Formats: sequence, C-alpha cells, structure tokens
Amino acid sequence: QVQLVESGGGLVQTGESLRLACIVSRSFFVTKVMAWYRSVPGNQRELVAYINRNNSTYYRDSVKGRFTISRDNAKNTVYLQMTSLKPEDTGVYYCNRFPHVSGDTWGQGTQVTVSS
Repeated sequence: QVQLVESGGGLVQTGESLRLACIVSRSFFVTKVMAWYRSVPGNQRELVAYINRNNSTYYRDSVKGRFTISRDNAKNTVYLQMTSLKPEDTGVYYCNRFPHVSGDTWGQGTQVTVSS
C-alpha cells in the first residue's frame, strides 16, 4: 500500500517562503510522475506542479517563477520550494502521482496559510 506523508506547511506572511516535503513509498515513487496539488474549501483539488523521472517540470501559471518542484530519489522525497507567497496560495497541499486517478491513496496534506 502506497504511503505519502507531507510536511513543511505553516502560517506565513505575504512574501515569505516555505519548503514542503513529501516522503513516498519507494515502490510507488520510482515509477511515477510526482506532483503537488492543493485544495481550498469549496474548490476541487488543483494541480500546482509536477516533475517527471527526467526532472522535467510543469507549473500552473499562477506559481511560475515562484515555486520550484524537485525530487530526491535516494530519499524517496519530492519537494516544493515556495517563495514570494501570496494569500491566494493558501490551501492544503498534497503530493501524489500525476495524473492521479479515482481510488488513489492520499496523505493527510500540509496546511499552508499566507496572511496579507
């Protein structure tokens, strides 16, 4: 059974930075494109960024130039470095494969709150 454990969230002010980390079960991690998603009350979970096995990346427009996704295969960990944070970045952040499918296991997520 896959396990995903997210960490690193917190309460910060506009313009500050956070680094999220997600530890993933190895059997799941090494074969997947990994992504960060976020959810806010009333909205569907949205894709923030993903990284493939060759370290090619994708970012949603609203975070380009501010967020950086990376992975450390030796540690089975995917990271999301977030800088110049804005209130609209607030949400619960999750990692998972991309694309995710119905029935996928999700971790508990990590809350990011950016105050104005």
